[in-house]
Amino acid sequence: MTDVGPDKGADMKAQVFLPEDYQPVEDEPFMNERQTEYFRRKLIKWREDILASSRDTIEGLQDGTRAIPDVADRASEETDRALELRTRDRQRKLVAKIEAALRRIEEGEYGYCEVTGEPISLKRLDARPIATMSLEAQERHERREKVHRDD
Repeated sequence: MTDVGPDKGADMKAQVFLPEDYQPVEDEPFMNERQTEYFRRKLIKWREDILASSRDTIEGLQDGTRAIPDVADRASEETDRALELRTRDRQRKLVAKIEAALRRIEEGEYGYCEVTGEPISLKRLDARPIATMSLEAQERHERREKVHRDD
């Protein structure tokens, strides 16, 4: 009997050969091992970049805590700080979406529209790897959202 535990699966994923210049193309099977690995690596790199940027932001905010005597300078500093915190919050939400996309890859659901079940175009996934809907489904969703907002 062979061992097919979680570690075995992780080892198999690491063995997918992906050339440095690999780009997914429409004429290969959708979400084959190479495409899946391409998007997995892209998502992981994006997450690492965001987390590194967040660490820099946190260090900057901690270093920036100082008494500024001029009221206008202090107000400007507070505005900058508030903007940084909003940016961090958006990044935190983005990291959660990246984690969700990585889970969809693990579950074999990545790249398929959550509304129609159809494949999401490779161009869309390359531009927005956290996409959960095809462009058409996303546009319908946004139109419905706009109609409800205008009420």
